[in-house]
Amino acid sequence: MPSSGSFNSHLVLGVFDCCVIFPWPLSWCPQTTSLTQSRAHPSSTSLAFRPFRRCYAAFANENREYVIVGGGNAAGYAARTFVEHGMADGRLCIVTKEAYAPYERPALTKAYLFPPDKKPARLPGFHTCVGSGGERQTPEWYKENGIEMVYEDPVENIDIEKQTLTTSSGKLLKYGSLIVSTGCTASRFPEKIGGNLPGVHYIRDVADADALILSLQKAKKVVVVGGGYIGMEVAAAAVGWNLDTTIIFPEDHLLQRLFTPSLAQRYEELYQKNGVKILKGASIKNLEAGSDGHVAAVKLGDGSIVEADTVIIGIGAKPTVSPFERVGLNTDVGGIQVDGQFRTSIPGIFAVGDVAAFPLKIYDRTARVEHVDHARRSAQHCVKALLSAQTHTYDYLPYFYSRVFEYEGSPRKVWWQFFGDNGKLKGVLLESGSPEEFQLLPKLARSQPLIDKAKLQNATSVEEALDIARGSLSVEAAV
Repeated sequence: MPSSGSFNSHLVLGVFDCCVIFPWPLSWCPQTTSLTQSRAHPSSTSLAFRPFRRCYAAFANENREYVIVGGGNAAGYAARTFVEHGMADGRLCIVTKEAYAPYERPALTKAYLFPPDKKPARLPGFHTCVGSGGERQTPEWYKENGIEMVYEDPVENIDIEKQTLTTSSGKLLKYGSLIVSTGCTASRFPEKIGGNLPGVHYIRDVADADALILSLQKAKKVVVVGGGYIGMEVAAAAVGWNLDTTIIFPEDHLLQRLFTPSLAQRYEELYQKNGVKILKGASIKNLEAGSDGHVAAVKLGDGSIVEADTVIIGIGAKPTVSPFERVGLNTDVGGIQVDGQFRTSIPGIFAVGDVAAFPLKIYDRTARVEHVDHARRSAQHCVKALLSAQTHTYDYLPYFYSRVFEYEGSPRKVWWQFFGDNGKLKGVLLESGSPEEFQLLPKLARSQPLIDKAKLQNATSVEEALDIARGSLSVEAAV
């Protein structure tokens, strides 16, 4: 169960879904209760897709009024905002290293990895902006809106003084305003310990996911390295292929950055119930190759061996700042330093999404947030600030969601947990809730109302628990 996603965008398929709102450190954890309940699921569609590799809008020279570097989630939502303001046609260019128009990246570790009999997600089904209930922006959408798309041609150099970009093919682009939306790259194992062996996979884009699917089709024993949200989602997907699956991580429990030990235990038991073997507190010495050069095993720090013909590494990611180092980096959290309008230290240059180190207002500190909802909202906020008189500071509420072990028609359990301190509600976890229930969570997290802990502990359904929480908001407002 990764820590990526959003309470109002559960359009990506998966097995259980969970929304976590954690705006503050956690201190107490009331007893929880579960209620079995089946919910209807939207149908999914598997569609063939051929990447487009040509530029659309025609420019008389190298001048572009607005350029977005990077073709991920944030770029797609930024493009939509330019269109909404009537400032895209003939003015906007998006430069990406990928062969595809922007898409909802969380799908890659969820429904995209489903086996054929589970209706896997495929492009163009999850192009932005379907993840937030918006229009599906296919390559034709960009053409119709006069947006130039430069595919498979990443930017390799920037001349800040001349305001020009040079791509790997030698293409020269002169920009008026530049938005850096380069996201992150997967952290990798060093080559000397087998990080590049055939059969070893990392997931950041469609090409990575396609390569993993080819391996899963032939695999028998899968090892997933990493106990965060990527590792948890990929392990759940491997189970869907009926494969022998082991997840290995060095921490004491799954998702240690977010989960309390008791909460982690619940999900570890869920994974074990589905046949996943869990090796906690384990270090990896190296990945070993077989006689054919293909990965064959994972050697642990204690010398023990775990056989594997497919290994997926999910140990985090690093912000992709090159070649924009001169724009100004944050040495504490990484990424490109920006203000509350996503402006960098260089006039006319902005940064959004995973790569941006921005003021996280609710915590009063600078942070980077690797989350699809932040990618969407930061892009929209940035473009509105660039094109209009908007001056208010970006105010983001961190939250996380995931879906695992669930396919179309699966029965689902409704389960919840509240977190607080000194009688105040500080955070909420809700599993398999309705959209209406999820919409209540940010209100609770922001207001942090005083709440009757005993009543919450005695609630017998999520509806009753949320009614108690909702009532605390009314009391707070009346004071």
